[in-house]
Amino acid sequence: MTFLFARAPSIRIAPTSTSRSISHSVSVSKALPFYLNNLRSTEQNDGKVLRMLMFGKPGAGKGTLSARLVKKYDILSLSTGDLLRQHIAERTEVGRQAEEIVAQGNLLPDDVMLKVIASKLESLDNRHWILDGFPRTLGQGKLLDAHLQVQNAPLSLVVNLDVADNVILSRISDRWVHLPSGRVYNMSYNRPKVDGFDDETGEPLTRRPDDNPEIFSRRLKQFYDSTSPLLAYYASPINKSTRLVTLQGETSDEIWPQLDAVVRRSFPGIRERASSIAQRRYSLSDPFAMEQEKRAIKRAAAVDAA
Repeated sequence: MTFLFARAPSIRIAPTSTSRSISHSVSVSKALPFYLNNLRSTEQNDGKVLRMLMFGKPGAGKGTLSARLVKKYDILSLSTGDLLRQHIAERTEVGRQAEEIVAQGNLLPDDVMLKVIASKLESLDNRHWILDGFPRTLGQGKLLDAHLQVQNAPLSLVVNLDVADNVILSRISDRWVHLPSGRVYNMSYNRPKVDGFDDETGEPLTRRPDDNPEIFSRRLKQFYDSTSPLLAYYASPINKSTRLVTLQGETSDEIWPQLDAVVRRSFPGIRERASSIAQRRYSLSDPFAMEQEKRAIKRAAAVDAA
């Protein structure tokens, strides 16, 4: 099958200041809540709609960064896991099909997963969205692209979070979570107010069973095996309408200004939420925050000129 896609140049952005030099490898995972909170339909003044995928190694910060985008901008976060559970709960045709397959202990075929996702994507019209959990393989990526091409709504941005393996291993070794809410703490840079307890509820924090070096190594190998071909595909000449951007950093706080600048410069018609605008106005009264804002804008301008 021939896909009518080519690509914009793949761009790599490094943070403005760093104290190390680590070679990064080509560098997807955590499901987010399904945000459908009465957002108004978006009119695109410039015709650019954000249809986005984010890839990164386990623990690279995909969930944190996606949540920040959704909190700041009028963007829907679509979790394939949530969509699947919704179809099963509503007893739709594809939901019944998926439930039967899962009940037999089998994995869902790619075409079934595409049906689960397509039913939602087709209803979004010109809404901005981030899709989480799909695609995870090259075959799934090609299926998704073919479907979006038929809908005349191709992917517009693919973000690759490039965080060094040793940085992530150190991060997950210090990670504690509040399971009911999903809040994540890190003893190195994001400690809870009281060690071992959630800031908001006071409930105990726990360690994830897979947050250990052995399991991390296996998950990392699975990531490279499945995601490296996907990234090569999105960087290939057949994906002209999709922009691939690689962002480097050690923490989500370090990568966030780069991601925010890329989205703002690439999709100038995207609206900020009212709460985000008010918060930004307050923070920009701080000279340090203003300087951070200027640096982010300069980095985005450098990307456009590259």
